[in-house]
Amino acid sequence: MELIQSVYNFFTSPLFRFILNFIGIYILLLWLSTVIWTYRDARRRGAMALSWAALALAFPFLGVIIYLLMRPAEYEDEAELRELEMAFKEMLLKKELQVCPACHKPVEEDYQVCPYCLKKLKKPCRNCGKLLKLDWAVCPYCKAEQ
Repeated sequence: MELIQSVYNFFTSPLFRFILNFIGIYILLLWLSTVIWTYRDARRRGAMALSWAALALAFPFLGVIIYLLMRPAEYEDEAELRELEMAFKEMLLKKELQVCPACHKPVEEDYQVCPYCLKKLKKPCRNCGKLLKLDWAVCPYCKAEQ
């Protein structure tokens, strides 16, 4: 009987109420911090930040889990950077960035030889002097045979 009385006294004591209040405040602060984090993360990812924050506020902890499952995979600035990189690479492909077939270093369109390995890249036309690819048999500019 004394054990039951001591357990009862502990649960009615101010220390136990303090512990319960501390745990309650901790859970409340944790919940509010997840709402703030959800809002900030959704804003950085370009999602509907206010809607996601309202969901996290209305459904404690479950709203954040739903957001984590549904959120965009990357931040908005990362997506913009990826788009810029893709546009730059497409531009390079369209420009047909010239590289030496032997050493794979960059060369200009009008180089006759590679400045790095001295591989012959183009030959001048015998008639008009314009640069031609090595395998061309006829100059497309003056129709002279090579």
